[in-house]
This record gives sequence, structure tokens and C-alpha cells, in this order.
Amino acid sequence: MAFNSRITGVGSYVPPKIYKNSDLEEMMDTSNEWIIQRTGIEQRHWVDENTCTSDLALEASNIAIADAGLEPSDIDMIVFATLSPDHDFPGTGCFLQTKLGIPNITVFDIRQQCTGFLYGLSLADKFVQSGGHKNVLVVGAEVHSKGLDKTPRGRSVSVLFGDGAGAVVVSRTEVKDKSKDSHILTTNLHADGTFAKELWVPAPGTDIGADRISHALLDEGLHFPEMNGKTVFVHAVKRMAETLTQSCAEMGVKIEDVDLFLFHQANLRINSKVAEVLKIPEEKIFNTIQKYGNTTAATIPLGMHDAIKEGKLKEGMLVASAAFGSGFTWASSLWRY
Repeated sequence: MAFNSRITGVGSYVPPKIYKNSDLEEMMDTSNEWIIQRTGIEQRHWVDENTCTSDLALEASNIAIADAGLEPSDIDMIVFATLSPDHDFPGTGCFLQTKLGIPNITVFDIRQQCTGFLYGLSLADKFVQSGGHKNVLVVGAEVHSKGLDKTPRGRSVSVLFGDGAGAVVVSRTEVKDKSKDSHILTTNLHADGTFAKELWVPAPGTDIGADRISHALLDEGLHFPEMNGKTVFVHAVKRMAETLTQSCAEMGVKIEDVDLFLFHQANLRINSKVAEVLKIPEEKIFNTIQKYGNTTAATIPLGMHDAIKEGKLKEGMLVASAAFGSGFTWASSLWRY
């Protein structure tokens, strides 16, 4: 028997403390105008010293589970996407599992960075389709603020990132009419490690000498993220447009048939360029980078939740998502809400 899956619950959470661009001006020797012009970001949320990634994930997960009309005990798998784990190991999914009080279920941690949520959504869809699982919790959560160089040396990267979490519940469903019934139509996943060092954090690691971390590596700042912004921009626009076109073609859908586009929120200029390439009206794209910055694996579910709360995402809508990030990795999905 063939099964289908659909998104039954959506949740999100950001820490309460807001840092506006003006708060970063003296810290990083930058300006509000410079940040907005190059990224579209106006503010971001950063955690306090006592909050970790699984704390944010727990808040978003509880909202998503309740939105699905379920209890935590109904969840039979967690797929957790993050590049900012609570600890190097074990995976943060296990810490979230404990906080949710649901031992003995399947837990995955995945490291696909900005495409983490869409990779996780694809995993959940496949496991539900296989018949082995009924309710999969997919979480994207990040605490970037504790790993950023908040000095002028790191400003080109550090102004981009915020902290936050988004979660969805993917559940088994019966689809009688594929043109109307809520379900995940398709997901497409890609990677090209040729460009791995164009957006990365060099340390700690086993490929940097005798010790995976040392005072010398820290003094050199190799534990902070590094990015070739121009290369990332060019590849992001090209690959996001390609994979969206692929997903639509696979399902016999035209770009103009899509009701709402939920893109990864890395840079407002990237999303605008993708819209230009594919001739997508700006009003069909829901952006949240202005108020959250780049929350990496959390951006799409966080935006999804905001779109629902603002009445932009409604039942029956055909939705397309695309993301691009470190790896390089890129992905797209097409689903009916």
C-alpha cells in the first residue's frame, strides 16, 4: 500500500532579545544603511548566555505538535537540522527528545546547514511513505550568536545571522485528489562539495593538524565562519532557480501555478534575483529576513509559521520552497498546505 505525507502542524520560536542594526554599529564598525542595502536585514534575535539550541527547538516543537492536534507521545521520529548543536556529540536531537519526554523513538541529526530543513522534510516524507512511521517531527534550530566574531573583523558575516527555531509535524495522510488534498508532492536534494570551503568554519576539525582545536587556531580566528559572498550569491541564484524549475516540471506544475514561495532567508537580494529569473511576482514571496536575519535551518519553517499567522498561507495553497547554503547544498520542495 502506498502512503502519502502532509504537514499537519507548524511552530516557531525566537528568543525575546532583539538586536537592531543600530546595536551592531559600534560593536562591528558597520552601519544600518550598509546592512540593509546589502542584505535587507533590519534586526535579529539573539539568545542569552543560558539558552541553547535544543531550548529553542523545544518551544517550536511543542507549538507544532499542538498545532497538529497531537501529543509528544504521538511522535515516532525526530529529524533535527542544525549547524550549531548543543554539543559536538551526541546529536542535539537526543537532547530535544529528552526534553519532549519521548524516549525510544528514531532520532536523526543532519548537517545540511541552510538546506537542512528541506533535507529533513524529504527524509520525513520518505519514511512516512514507506509505512514505517506516522508522525515525524522535523526541526530546524540555530544559536548563531554564540559562534560569531562580533568585532569589525567578522562584520561581513556576523551581521547576517540570527537565532531561532522552526518545526513541522509530517503525518501520514490519504490523498484522493492530488489537485486539492494537502500533501507533499516532491522534494529535490543536491550538493557539490567542490565549493565546500567557500562558506565554512575551519575549526575545530581533524583536517587542521595534530589537534582538532588549539590556542593557535583560536588566536587565528579559525573557529569563526568564513564566506566568499560573491561566489555564494551567484551559485545561490542559479541553483535555487534550477531546483525550483525541476520540482515543478517533475509534477507537471508551472511556476505561475504556485500560490506562495517560501525561500530560505539568507539575503533579500538573492530571493529578489531568483524571482526576477523565474518571473515570480514579488507579492507571491514571503520574506522574514528583515526581522530575523539568517537563522539557517530554521528560516523556512519560521517563515511558514509567520505566513500562517499573517493569513498569507491558507489551506489548499500550492507552496514551493527552495534553499541554498554551505556545502554547497541546495534543495526544493513542492507541497499543498
